[in-house]
Amino acid sequence: MNIATKPPANAPDVVENLLKARWSCRSFKPDPLPQDIVERILTMSQHTASWCNSQPWKLVVTSGKATEELRQKMHGRGMTNEPDDSDFPYPREYRGVYQERRRESGFQLYDAVGIGHKDMPARTMQALENFNFFGAPHVAIIHTEEALGVYGAVDCGLYVSSFLIAAQSFGVATIAQAAVARQSQFLHKHFDIGDDRRIVCGISFGWPDESHPINKYRTSRAKLADVVDFRR
Repeated sequence: MNIATKPPANAPDVVENLLKARWSCRSFKPDPLPQDIVERILTMSQHTASWCNSQPWKLVVTSGKATEELRQKMHGRGMTNEPDDSDFPYPREYRGVYQERRRESGFQLYDAVGIGHKDMPARTMQALENFNFFGAPHVAIIHTEEALGVYGAVDCGLYVSSFLIAAQSFGVATIAQAAVARQSQFLHKHFDIGDDRRIVCGISFGWPDESHPINKYRTSRAKLADVVDFRR
């Protein structure tokens, strides 16, 4: 393997611009991506760091009929209120600033599409769009080795971040979805994913529908002083 050379002088600006430009898309165009772009994103993402270089992530990536079949089945299950069966426990609760940030993001979403904050039926229908993959033509299901426990899950989280930034470099929109993992047992059966694997999340991706109002808002970010404790 070739040893990386010194990065170009503008590399920090390129990375910073990609990080700032990345956002969670909630309305996609139906047009599929060229296969070479999909494979380039996946190849770039393979450079993700991992604990002991274990590279525990594996993916199922859908296109065309495979996406439509998955969409119909998962959205149908969501409509019938199938119980959650995630391979990983969900957060016990959101407290303090984490709850405040969660609410801010949710209210921005509802305001963008004209849903009242107390309109629970409309909020429920919007939440079900997770299982419609927001109309995306492609879905990636990320899973890890069960025996690696939390470290395997953390490594997959790093991989997801790499995937999102790699996609952004092509102008491809993405949204990482923990909600997809709520139907883990179905996904195990649907894709013949072994019991020795744990489903981490899904990523819906494709070209963004920039005309849709739900794609007009952007979430805020905490100040450095709120998250970093410098010790000298």
